[in-house]
Amino acid sequence: MRVVVLGAGFGGLEVTTRLSDALGDSVEVVLVDRSDGFVFGFSKLEVMFGRAIAASVRHSYADIVKPGVRFVQTTVRSIDPVTRRVETDAETLEADVLVIALGADLDPHATPGLAESGHEFYTVGGAFALRDVLAGFEGGRVVVGVTSTPFKCPPAPSETALLMHDFLTARGLRDRSEIALVMPLGAPIPPSPAASRALVAAFAERGIEWHPDTLVRELDPDRKVARFEGGEMPYDLFLGIPVHRAPEVVEAAGLTVDGWIPVDPRTLETSFPGVYAVGDVTSVGTPKAGVFAEGQAAVVADRIVARARGGSGAATYDGRGICYLEFGHEQVAKVDVTFLRGQAPSGALEGPSRDLVADKSEFGTDRIRRWFGRAWPSDAPI
Repeated sequence: MRVVVLGAGFGGLEVTTRLSDALGDSVEVVLVDRSDGFVFGFSKLEVMFGRAIAASVRHSYADIVKPGVRFVQTTVRSIDPVTRRVETDAETLEADVLVIALGADLDPHATPGLAESGHEFYTVGGAFALRDVLAGFEGGRVVVGVTSTPFKCPPAPSETALLMHDFLTARGLRDRSEIALVMPLGAPIPPSPAASRALVAAFAERGIEWHPDTLVRELDPDRKVARFEGGEMPYDLFLGIPVHRAPEVVEAAGLTVDGWIPVDPRTLETSFPGVYAVGDVTSVGTPKAGVFAEGQAAVVADRIVARARGGSGAATYDGRGICYLEFGHEQVAKVDVTFLRGQAPSGALEGPSRDLVADKSEFGTDRIRRWFGRAWPSDAPI
């Protein structure tokens, strides 16, 4: 059996690791990604705020040495979901099972003025470039704004506002600065009222403006204002969450409906036999966040392993994910959320506390150990 996995984020790395652990070289797994390495979403904020250097948070795919697994760094040019044939710049791949984990593409140019007058921090390049921008920032009005829905990692804008408060405070710039958070959601984390209440309280305590139910439509580079329906807001520094969309190669393959790949919410199967999709590229009904892609990948791997052994996979997706939330002040919270079809999502909050900082660190080091077969150096901030 040949399994081709497109995308080496949380979903692709998890399904690849589980297949290798269970089947070894009795199955051929080809992992494809256009990048040369993996960066956790939370590591982007660490670099952006000067708490880590880029080299310490990038994990090279060349380090992946697992039985049955071959990594190919290349760009996917076309996908035929009927024949499970994938054309790439490097080679043509034909799969018995195809797993699409290509994530969501980000388009800063889709929001007028964002590329010219603002900064996005959701791509690795954008977040890393902001390290120097923030280092040279001398204070003023900072606006963190969301420009479309859905968007990856819903807690990240709140984390950014709180970490910006700490950053400006440490540099003696907070008294001459303002911070505003603009989001299209009615609460920072709608599935978890407890987490949302804690965040809103933290905003109030730190003097961070909270503007819910507000979507930034465009920036005016000349006047330096962010426009939204019914109003506008001035800024000296705009940190934007850009428009998300499915990769063009996925749309061209006829895999999307209403912009994303529909899947069976229990099995992650698409409408094409032998083709699965996990993570941000799907419309499965969970937030677009790595922990949910990881949980979905575990189900897909179980079903592929069962097929390889001549059986039928029984694993189903439970919609659960645990994410860590930076509260600033050297504190972290943990949110445990479950999304089930036909039921209202539910979420519990633990913390924030300093004890959970170590918990978050272990979350990252454990995955690097499993996915890459090596330790994450203890002196590398995560």
